[in-house]
Amino acid sequence: MKKYLFVFALLVAFCANAQEKDTTATFKKRVLDATEVDFLISYYKQDGIHSAVSGGMGSEKLTDLASNIVVSMPLNDDDILTVDAGISAYTSASSSNINPFNSSGASGGGDDDKVENENGPYGTPWLASSGASAQDALTSITANYSHSSDDRNFIWSADVSFSNEYDYTSIGFGGGIAKLFNEKNTELSLKANVYLDQWRPIYPTELYEYSKYGSAFLNNGYFSGVTVYNQAGEMSDGYLPSKFETWQSVNRNSYSLSFAFSQILTKKSQVSLFFDVLQQEGMLSTPYHRIYFADKENYYIGKNQFIPVYETPENTGVYRLADDIERLPGNRFKLPVGLRLNYYVNETFKIRTYYRYYFDDWGVTSHTANIEIPIKLNDKFSVFPMYRFYTQTASKYFAPFETHTSTEKYYTSDYDLSQFSSNQYGVGASYVDIFTKAHIWKFGLKNIDFRYNHYSRSDTLEADIASMAFKFIFQ
Repeated sequence: MKKYLFVFALLVAFCANAQEKDTTATFKKRVLDATEVDFLISYYKQDGIHSAVSGGMGSEKLTDLASNIVVSMPLNDDDILTVDAGISAYTSASSSNINPFNSSGASGGGDDDKVENENGPYGTPWLASSGASAQDALTSITANYSHSSDDRNFIWSADVSFSNEYDYTSIGFGGGIAKLFNEKNTELSLKANVYLDQWRPIYPTELYEYSKYGSAFLNNGYFSGVTVYNQAGEMSDGYLPSKFETWQSVNRNSYSLSFAFSQILTKKSQVSLFFDVLQQEGMLSTPYHRIYFADKENYYIGKNQFIPVYETPENTGVYRLADDIERLPGNRFKLPVGLRLNYYVNETFKIRTYYRYYFDDWGVTSHTANIEIPIKLNDKFSVFPMYRFYTQTASKYFAPFETHTSTEKYYTSDYDLSQFSSNQYGVGASYVDIFTKAHIWKFGLKNIDFRYNHYSRSDTLEADIASMAFKFIFQ
């Protein structure tokens, strides 16, 4: 990573020197004439059958409502401060099953947290539990400061960010530079970011209790007086997840360096090339993703009559106890390389295309292709159909439900790391009024943007997302 930062420093020095030598600018326009405010809201829902919390099998039903406000303020002719604040509130059947047995949601809770019936506490990977982990909110804020040279051919920027949810906190900072050449027809940019994150690990209930009481956990705490069944549906005291250990280091650090080159080819076409270098270190697995080993006995809590249909939605009353949690290496290197090509057909049609190739040292390679065709209906309205195709190979650490063995060092049953392909279809509509005739107090409405997309993945995951954005100009 040090060598990338060294190259970054050299490029900053080169561009700064070039800027100092340019004394031809006699007039400059403000980079941003007035304060702009963007309001964004989106709604997302999904469902599938491969919950990572339940070891690669079970409901993935999730809904998310997110909103952001982005304020861009001109500090003077050359400098802009942009603040982006957001909140995302979600409900998740999958994450609710971190503790599938309780009603209060405290993973590793006491006897008062058990959902009782004639067989004691129960749960199922096919339905959401009523625990607190079924819903949460992610809050985030990012501040960016940018400065443009007098001739507007050199821009540098710096940013800081913070986000937090119930089990995870992230702090980030970074900076970038951009240099325009050839009468602004060519642009080179470089950006570096660092994210220093920290988990507050939450473990599946059964493994939390084991870490708390050791081999005597079946007679203490949550499991005191609870019946455990084997695969045959018989009472058993043989459950012992001896491979499980809690994480000692809970940090996750990410470093990225992004390069981009943009060139106006003709009056109608523009091409952009980019590649990113990313390195992650620390706790890269998720502590509440269960793993079930093929070479270990099966044990359950709940209504034992549902054990034979455990892997189907017919199971409404029994949950299998985990053998361990997801384990992944403490380092990951990623390299995406991409290309954008935009073409102006005529006043009515434009074509925007995108392609990206990605690989990492976990064995994942992927291809992404995207096309969007804005269609201008009149001076104010346009629509834009869009399509995205994606395909990836599986990580070398992935295996489906109950396929890993206890002799492996690393393992995951998270289908985001599996082999799959996906299709995303969408349409958008945009309203633009450069004269901002519509007003709310001192804010003139500049544009409204609406988008809807349907996402379909080959592993059965289906999702829909709708979003709206409003841009106002302070006058």
